[in-house]
Amino acid sequence: MHTYAIGDIHGHLSLLIAVHDLIAQDMARHGSAPVVHLGDLVDRGPDSRGVIEFLLQGLAAGADWIVLKGNHDRMFARFLRDPAEPELGLRAELSWLHPRLGGAETLASYGVRSAGDRPLAPVHADAVAAVPPAHRRFLEMLPVMHRAGDVVFVHAGLRPGVALEAQEETDLVWIREPFLSVTESFGPLVIHGHTAIDQPTHYGNRVNIDTSAAYGGPLTAVVIEGRAVFHLTPAGRVPVVPPDQP
Repeated sequence: MHTYAIGDIHGHLSLLIAVHDLIAQDMARHGSAPVVHLGDLVDRGPDSRGVIEFLLQGLAAGADWIVLKGNHDRMFARFLRDPAEPELGLRAELSWLHPRLGGAETLASYGVRSAGDRPLAPVHADAVAAVPPAHRRFLEMLPVMHRAGDVVFVHAGLRPGVALEAQEETDLVWIREPFLSVTESFGPLVIHGHTAIDQPTHYGNRVNIDTSAAYGGPLTAVVIEGRAVFHLTPAGRVPVVPPDQP
């Protein structure tokens, strides 16, 4: 049994299509398998709307895809519901439309212009009118965890010391510390994104595949067989191993 995973997309439709092409090539050699998207579908990149539409079309066509919720997807959905609703993982002085977070770029992909430079009420009204109901339902219903064999997929990570079934959504989509510092096993191998790095990296108990697509880096796809992880590249599979393994 094997499973594919794709890191943080952040509105980069062309990168998403390219890694799905790599996955299709690998499936042609090794057989079909589920594909898990680790969330952060939107924000910062140029075509968040296109990313969501691509995923919706694939799912409607019967693709064996799982799409998880990232913190940026949750912020987008929350903004559409009520822009005054607090986002528990976000610092109080920031909002989804802050330039650092990329909400304005997401709304621009739906035709809502100058979202960061206008009063909030008309921006919200324009956003509600512009975002298709199917996209809103999709964002609201995204799961936050997927388990496959001895592997668990989440966007950001796990709260150490908390059972999988007791994990809270805010941690699953936002956590960094103490998750990133823990060296002990979580039980299943954790495949996650959220914390941008340069290349897919295996830490023994977890594998981070957010390779900074939001900041001009590549989008990464991996395949997991048992607990073995391989980076998919145009040249084929490249093992991703912990630092204590050759």
